[in-house]
Amino acid sequence: MASLTSAEPGVIRILVADTTPMNSQMLAEVLAKHRQFLVFESGPGRSQVLAALAQHHPDVAIVSGNSGEERDGVSLTESIRGVSPAIRVLQLLDQSDRQSVVQAFRSGARGVFCRTSSLDLLAKCLTRLQEGHVWANAEELNFVMDALSAAGQGHKFAGTGNVKLSRRELDVTRCVAEGLTNREIAARLGLTEHTVKNYLFRIFDKVGVSSRVELVLFALAAPAVSPDPPAPANTQKPPRRSELSVATSRLAARKQIAR
Repeated sequence: MASLTSAEPGVIRILVADTTPMNSQMLAEVLAKHRQFLVFESGPGRSQVLAALAQHHPDVAIVSGNSGEERDGVSLTESIRGVSPAIRVLQLLDQSDRQSVVQAFRSGARGVFCRTSSLDLLAKCLTRLQEGHVWANAEELNFVMDALSAAGQGHKFAGTGNVKLSRRELDVTRCVAEGLTNREIAARLGLTEHTVKNYLFRIFDKVGVSSRVELVLFALAAPAVSPDPPAPANTQKPPRRSELSVATSRLAARKQIAR
């Protein structure tokens, strides 16, 4: 699609696997106009996409997401993440409804993008994904937060891939997913705020995130495990925060941890 090579600095290798070859070709042609993108196309089938991954080694894969009861986007994302965990998957959604957004992030997608949005915004989205950030708008992040809140106290997270968190790190992660501040986490777990900050530094480093929102998305995608017996702690549940910061810059990680 373009004369760029992967050896050029700043080049982002992108694989496009939309619902049809025509859709993939049209989207690839538009993205190839951006000088920093090296774009490849693939058919929508699982075997076609996996073969293209092995051939082109993309940084970001764009796949068609699910709509309603359709789960092809979910299973394809899971397959991509299974063979190439480092690839950042972006799901294209016909509509940014609650079910589609939550399923996308649960399957391992690093971003969701509605087809009604602009192509210029898509280019920005791909750049941000390559930088290691998560892409979702405020409403979509609220869907994710609601899904985590609905999981309740009976759900804990085991980590994904090679990431293994200690029992206490899992406790802190769950509290972050509920929207608690550092002070509220400390009160619930019987820790000092300084200790909570230290745990968050270690968790951010292990998981490879730089914000509380990214940690929430990690928790959403992590498999559930049976809850441990409750540890003695303050039984009074602090009020949940209504909002989380959406900052995703790694330069803001310290500020995120200090909350």
